Amino acid sequence: MALVAPAGDVRRVYGFQQWVPDLRLGLQNLLLHRLRSLLTMLGMIFGVAAVVSMLSIGAGARQKVMALIEQMGVRNLIVEANETTEWQAHQKVRKISPGLTFQDYRVISDDVDGIVASTPRKRFVPTKTIPKSQQDVPSVYGVRSAYKEIAGLRLLAGRFFDAVEESRAEPVCVLGAGARSNLFGASDPIGQYVKLDEQWFRVIGVAGPQLSTQPEVAGLPSQDLNNVIYAPLNAVVLRLENTYSYVRDDIDGIYLNLNETTDMSLAAQVVRAILGSSHHGAADYSVIVPAELLAEQKRTERLFNAVMVAIASISLLVGGIGIMNIMLASILERTREIGLRRAVGARQSDVVRQFVVEGVMISFVGGSFGIVFGFAMSRLIAWLAGWSTIVTATSILLAFLVSITVGLVFGIYPAVKAARLDPVEAIRYE
Repeated sequence: MALVAPAGDVRRVYGFQQWVPDLRLGLQNLLLHRLRSLLTMLGMIFGVAAVVSMLSIGAGARQKVMALIEQMGVRNLIVEANETTEWQAHQKVRKISPGLTFQDYRVISDDVDGIVASTPRKRFVPTKTIPKSQQDVPSVYGVRSAYKEIAGLRLLAGRFFDAVEESRAEPVCVLGAGARSNLFGASDPIGQYVKLDEQWFRVIGVAGPQLSTQPEVAGLPSQDLNNVIYAPLNAVVLRLENTYSYVRDDIDGIYLNLNETTDMSLAAQVVRAILGSSHHGAADYSVIVPAELLAEQKRTERLFNAVMVAIASISLLVGGIGIMNIMLASILERTREIGLRRAVGARQSDVVRQFVVEGVMISFVGGSFGIVFGFAMSRLIAWLAGWSTIVTATSILLAFLVSITVGLVFGIYPAVKAARLDPVEAIRYE
């Protein structure tokens, strides 16, 4: 018994066969006028390349900022003192505010709910070190042992100091990755001693590398978190001082780690209210909430991507107009061909399909070259400017779909115009 194919399969095969001659004819026309086809594609190539490269810049910047904010801890709340070493400015602030103090830390610890771990911070910059620093002198962070968990520090070697060593003001320290290379190079620093001004500290650990904040990241102080020496808070307060110590706040930072059920925004409001009262409205501190920065960064990212795509789409629009112009010119060149096709039985839909296919093919090839060019541009930008760029599948798909859509939209009008030509007049056209 003979097998009969389902009617649906037959229609699909027949429909596909209708497109094959148009695809072949469109490719022949592109190859026949190579230079004209290339010039037509240029607008599409640069448009797609602009979309891919701009979105790659945005994705690279977003990843860097997101990683930095996540490193700070989305469940952390940080208070930074806005200190000044300029005497007149210092005196003006001190008339109304005592600066950030241990009392502030104690009140915040008592009044803010949901605190899992906390520590004050006292920052100190020595004027000299032994061994001598090969680059910038490391900063010293006086913190409590809870800082390791709050900041998510990873130790490459040794250990972090404990609460007993902190309470006894033991002269021990943990080197950041940058401080370790500055002071000891490639040698093992564990068990060695570092002299900070006139005080010796024994190295008991080495922390892993961290991302450093940059000045262009809004809301975050610029600091190199690798060129840091961590020491017990009491040891820094009691053992280290310099000529600027008398104009410094008691502490210059407070770190709070809150549990999962605590509302970060509400906790930040409580902290601001406490500090606003004790500092009498002086703007000598800032409250940093990484969770809020993360939400703000996501809003900024969406706006940035929309603007970048809108700007790059102008190039795609220009490319689409170029496609339409070339297709209209092609109609004039092939008027007799169109007339002959209509005279031998071609329908208007067949003529429309032929020109739409050619327009989409131009966009397809131009979009493919544009993606390659955009990827190369993003690599070049990363190399020349030192920026972080990431080409995502989303940016490639978006640019490619837009290019195909542009070819389809701008190819429809010339296709319809060609299909409406009178067959008799088209054959007689010279």
